[in-house]
Amino acid sequence: MATDIKCPNCGHRFPMEEAVSEEFKNDLREQMTKYKKQRDDEFARKEVELQKQARDKEAGLAREAREREALLARQAQEEREQLRRTISSDFENQLRLLQEANRDGEEKLKEARRKELEFLQKVQDLHTKEQELDLTLQRRLTEERATLSEKIRKEEAERATNDYQLRTRELEKQLDDQKKLVEEMRRKAEQGSMQLQGEVQELALEEMLRSAFPFDLVEEVGKGIRGADCIQTIRNSFGQVCGKIIYESKRTKEFSRDWPEKLKADMRHLGADLAVLVTQTMPRDMERFGERDGIWICTFSEVRALAHVLRDGVVRIYAAGRSSENQGEKMIMLYRYLTSNEFAEQWKAVREGFMAMKLSIQRERDAMEKLWKAREKQLEKVLLNTAHIKGSIEGIAGSDSVDLRLTDDEESDESDLLLN
Repeated sequence: MATDIKCPNCGHRFPMEEAVSEEFKNDLREQMTKYKKQRDDEFARKEVELQKQARDKEAGLAREAREREALLARQAQEEREQLRRTISSDFENQLRLLQEANRDGEEKLKEARRKELEFLQKVQDLHTKEQELDLTLQRRLTEERATLSEKIRKEEAERATNDYQLRTRELEKQLDDQKKLVEEMRRKAEQGSMQLQGEVQELALEEMLRSAFPFDLVEEVGKGIRGADCIQTIRNSFGQVCGKIIYESKRTKEFSRDWPEKLKADMRHLGADLAVLVTQTMPRDMERFGERDGIWICTFSEVRALAHVLRDGVVRIYAAGRSSENQGEKMIMLYRYLTSNEFAEQWKAVREGFMAMKLSIQRERDAMEKLWKAREKQLEKVLLNTAHIKGSIEGIAGSDSVDLRLTDDEESDESDLLLN
C-alpha cells in the first residue's frame, strides 16, 4: 500500500516511493546554505544602507525609519515568497526526475522510505530553523533598529546642542561686534556733529560781525594756527585802525575753566585790546554776559550787543588818546583861529544868514495871520447868513423838514456867533 506524502509548502501529495534521492538532499542543503548566506549578506547590506540613509537625512527621521521598516518587511516577505516558490519549483523538478528514476527499480523502496523519513525530518528541522532564523533575524533587526535610532537621536541631540552652542556664541560675538561698531559710529558721529556745530557757530559769528560792522576788518584764524577763531580790526569813519577784538566760539555742553586762560594768552600773543568768549553753556556762577579775569563771556544771542558796546569803547579810547596828543600846540592853534579875521567873517556870515531866515519866517507868519483873519471873517458871515436862512425855512416848513447844516458842530458855531 503506497504512502502519500504532502508537501508542507504547496500542499502537493505524492507517493513515498517518489521521494527524493540523497543527491537532491545534498543539493537542497547547499541551496539552503547558499540562500541563507545570501540573505544574511543582503540583510547586512540593507542594514548598512539604512545606517547611511539615516545619517544623510536629518529631517523626517521618524517617517523615513517607518518607511524603511515597512520596506524591509515587504522585502523579507517577498524574499520568503520567492524562496518558497524556488524550493517548490526545484522540488517539483526533482520529483519528476525521481519518478523517472524510481520506474527503473522497486528495490530502492525501503531505502527511499527511510530517506524520505529523514528528509521529512530535515525539512521539518529546516522549517523550524527557518522560523527560528526569521524570529532571530527579526529580533536582531528590531534591536539594531532601536540601537541605531537611539544612536542617531543621541548624535542628533549632541549635534543640535553643539550647533546651538556654536550658533549662540557666534551670535553673541556678532552682537558684541555690532555693539562696539555702533558705539564707535555714535562716538564719531557725536564728535563730527560737535565739530560741525562749532564750525557753524564760528561762521555765523563772522557773518554777524561783518554785517554789523562793515567798516571793520573781520578775519578768520586758520586751523592749526595759534590764536582765537576770528579777529575784528576796528576802524573809525576815517579808516584809522583803533584796536582789535578777538573772539573764541565754543558750542559744548560743559564750560571748561581753561578757556579764559587760553584766550587771555591768545590776546597777548595777537596784541588785541579785548577778548570775547562766545559759549553755548555759561559758567555756573554767571547767568548772563560779564567779565571774568579780563575776558568777556557771553552767549551767541548777546554777542552782537556786547560787540557794539566794546567797539564803541575802543573807538572812544582811541579818539581820547589822539586828542591828548600835542594838546598844547592844538590849544594855541585853536586860540589863533578863534581870534582871527577868518573866523570873525565866517561867524558874521552865519549870523547874517540866520537873521535873514528869521525875518523871512516872521514876515510869512504875519502875512498868513492877516490872511487867516480875513478868511475867518468871511466864514463868520457865511455862517450868520446860513443861520438866518435856516430860521426862515424852519419857521415856514418846520424844524425837522430840511437839514441845512454845513458842519456837524454848526449849532455850537451859531451859538457862538449869537453870543458875539
